[in-house]
Amino acid sequence: MNVIVIGGGAAGMTASVLLARKHCNVILLERGERLGRKLSASGNGQGNVTNIDMGPEHYFSDDRKKVARALARFSNAHTVRFLEELGGIFLPDPRGRVYPAGRQASAVTDLLRAELARLGVDVRFNAQVTRLSFDGNFRAVCGGQTFSAEKVILAAGGKAAPNFGTDGSAYALAEGFGHTVLPCSPVLVQLRCDPARVRGLKGVRIDALLRVVRRGKEIYAGRGDVLFTESGVSGDAVFRASSYAEKGDELLLDFLPDVEEERLRQALKRNTGAEKLLCVVNNALGRALWKQSGGEEAALLHLLKSFPLTVTGTLGFAYAQATRGGIPLAETDENLQSVKRSRLYFAGEILNVDGECGGYNLQWAFTSAHLAAEGALS
Repeated sequence: MNVIVIGGGAAGMTASVLLARKHCNVILLERGERLGRKLSASGNGQGNVTNIDMGPEHYFSDDRKKVARALARFSNAHTVRFLEELGGIFLPDPRGRVYPAGRQASAVTDLLRAELARLGVDVRFNAQVTRLSFDGNFRAVCGGQTFSAEKVILAAGGKAAPNFGTDGSAYALAEGFGHTVLPCSPVLVQLRCDPARVRGLKGVRIDALLRVVRRGKEIYAGRGDVLFTESGVSGDAVFRASSYAEKGDELLLDFLPDVEEERLRQALKRNTGAEKLLCVVNNALGRALWKQSGGEEAALLHLLKSFPLTVTGTLGFAYAQATRGGIPLAETDENLQSVKRSRLYFAGEILNVDGECGGYNLQWAFTSAHLAAEGALS
């Protein structure tokens, strides 16, 4: 059987490996000059491939129940087993995020590349598919070349991080077979906020409890690094919150989540002026809070425990790690085969599935690749 796999990211490489192991003739078409560019940058370059705490509650989709069934068929344990069979050791950190023991994302890519080479997969570079048609077989047009196959797995990514070649152009290939594309937005991304609140704080990093509040109701709370930027906030806690936050929401930051208000109140009484915050918070943050409080102690205490920022937007797809939106799961079967065109399968970020920060999106790449390959082999 001949299969074309479009897209050489984590999902495309994985699907190609699985198909080639079953003696399929696989042509892997990658629009760039090398495979796995986005995978090699994942987890801040350390390769956070999955998470111990795995479940559909960590995902956003038009069909979360289908996500749950998919994860039940190919779980985080299956991902670790699959990768360790290729070589290497994968271990969780204290927060459950699973990394290669060597903490190099590029090494995960190298494992998959080596397996593709061992299996003799035909990999074509600078091969962006501009047209995909069906006349009894699929025909994929790349520049002056046309490739033909009985089945296709479309794993060309979403719109996040276009510097890796994922600019959303592949959605048109699915639309050509009657698929809809749900509106896309960037997630796992820095948030823009009201500039007056963050002025003078650029570069300050602090461990904080971050809450997202919409019309007075808390919709998310999480703790982690918050990094102030020129236009808003970044950091681990912010990336996680960006999956929930919308324009107009309020972010409330507790800069001292381990310190009760009464203890903090007593500390503030021991000094005068801006010196009240020495050894309480970062000095630059302390000066900014003192200025914003007008020197009033109650206001200062409120800012320390509930510093408000209004979300005005994000830094966009260029800085995002994942895409929300894309091909609805409702337009696929249990093996992620198109309900519009049989023998066409989807895998990875091109589908309307995105996960929280912490290895969930790579888990979806591996899960969806296994389901699509299993379907193509049936």
